[in-house]
Parts: sequence; structure tokens; C-alpha cells
Amino acid sequence: MANDVDTKPKPSKDEGGILETIKVVVQALLIALVIRTLLFQPFNIPSGSLIPTLLIGDYLFVSKYTYGYSRYSIPFGPPVFSGRVWAAEPKRGDIAVFKLPSDNSTDYIKRVIGLPGDRIQMINGILNINGQPVKRERIEDYVTADNWGRSVPVIRYRETLPNGVTHEILEREGDTGTFDNTKLFVVPPGHFFMMGDNRDNSEDSRGAVGYVPFENFVGRAEIIFFSIDEGAAAWKIWEWPYTVRWNRIFSTIK
Repeated sequence: MANDVDTKPKPSKDEGGILETIKVVVQALLIALVIRTLLFQPFNIPSGSLIPTLLIGDYLFVSKYTYGYSRYSIPFGPPVFSGRVWAAEPKRGDIAVFKLPSDNSTDYIKRVIGLPGDRIQMINGILNINGQPVKRERIEDYVTADNWGRSVPVIRYRETLPNGVTHEILEREGDTGTFDNTKLFVVPPGHFFMMGDNRDNSEDSRGAVGYVPFENFVGRAEIIFFSIDEGAAAWKIWEWPYTVRWNRIFSTIK
């Protein structure tokens, strides 16, 4: 009786190498997707609403697990479920990324100022929470550039929130800016009141942003992993020696 002969063509070394490369790439993409969805997501800062805390050109990691997970924890925000799982509410003073309530797709980053039930009001430039003015202390002016590239000083304060979180704010227009005197805001249940540290140059809950639903939170800003001068191109590696803000790399966000 004749022995069976295997007539299947064996893959060539080149074909085996290509298949192995595809396998490695797919595995790497899956790992990256899991990390981005469950652990950390990178963001960059495109506006100056959080100056002096965050600068245009900062690149940072946002922890996805800090507040639990909602549909917005998943790329493209598919409506697979509502609310949050393993939820932990944001704390006053956190800098958080959230989806803009008006379209549920645009990423915004601001500081958590008001918690559910809080009464928030700006009176002559001073933040009031639940009827009490928040402590602020005038410190050295912040120096920035105007539209013509000239160095100009901006009034800077150290503000201390009721829970002890201390951070710096700017008042470009003193205490007479557009949102330095507001109506009384009462934060609804399940929502938060968000503001930028650059008080006269921030679109936030005092205006069009409004109250932010807990479901819309993406995560908390944790650390700056890269920073480059405003207007510089990150891909121009040969310019890094004089465009990268080396002193900001790996600094924690407060």
C-alpha cells in the first residue's frame, strides 16, 4: 500500500515573514486600542484657556479610569450604553477632558469648579462658591506676547478652592472682563461647572458650554509628556533643541 503524500504547497519564507509581520502589527494595534480605551489617552492643547497651567503646544496623558467609563471612553463614542460604569465623580480642582454637551463630540479641557448642587457666581472677578468668595492672592505678573509679538504683563493670582486645591489664574482684563460678573448658576444633579484658568479668555460653563453631564467626561489630565513652543512643528525634530519646552516634560498637572 502506497504511503500518503502531502501535496499541499508549503508557504515560502517570504510569505511566512509577511504573515508574522501582519500578526505582530494587529496585536500591537489591539494593545494600543485597549490602553487608549481603558487606561490613558493622549491629548494636545490647542488653545490658551488654561494658561498658565497648560500652554498651547503641551501634549498630555489623560487617565480614562479615574472617573470610570462611559460611551465616550470608547473611540467615536458609539451609543453602546448610557451612564457610567465603575464611576467615581470628579473632584473640585481636577483638570478634565470632556465632550462638549452641545455636540457630544468635540473635546474640551477645563478645570472642575462646581459640583452637583453648588451655587456658582462671579462677582467683580472673584469666584464665589455657595455664597463664599474663593480666596485669591495677587502674585507676580505673567508675561506673555500680544498680537504683535511684544511682551506684555498679565495680572496673575493664586486661587485656593474650598477643598484646598491651589492653582494660578490670569485676569487679562482685570476684574471687568465679560464673565467677571455673572448670574448665579445652580449646578444640576449629575452635572459639573467647568472653567478655564485664563479667566478672560476661556469659553466655559459661564457661557456657551453650560453645565457638563457626568457622562460626557473622558478623563482627568495627569502628566505632560511633551511640550513645544506655540507655532512650532513637533515633527521638525531638528528644531527641538530650541523649540521644545524641556522643563515641562514629565511634569504633573495640578
